[in-house]
Amino acid sequence: METNRKTRIGFVISRKMDKTAIVGVEVLKRHRLYRKTYRRVMKYKVHDEQNECLPGDKVKIVETRPLSKEKRWRILEIITRKEVAELKEEELVSDTEEAK
Repeated sequence: METNRKTRIGFVISRKMDKTAIVGVEVLKRHRLYRKTYRRVMKYKVHDEQNECLPGDKVKIVETRPLSKEKRWRILEIITRKEVAELKEEELVSDTEEAK
């Protein structure tokens, strides 16, 4: 017996809680009267058992049973990681010397 669970794709906004992340999912809506399309960011509290995701990661979340007062979603997979630029110490020192 297969259940149809809702899935969403969004970006991790915050990781300040243990085993919990806040994921923002962007939704396009249409104004009822003016018919203009606008964006809303829906925030979901998501269960992250291994504390794997970091802010900026693109994740796929799936609906699950209630895990706490506000947590009803869990991370299914991390689609892409946030790109972090790595600089060497010499590059940082040379940039500060040029500024002087």
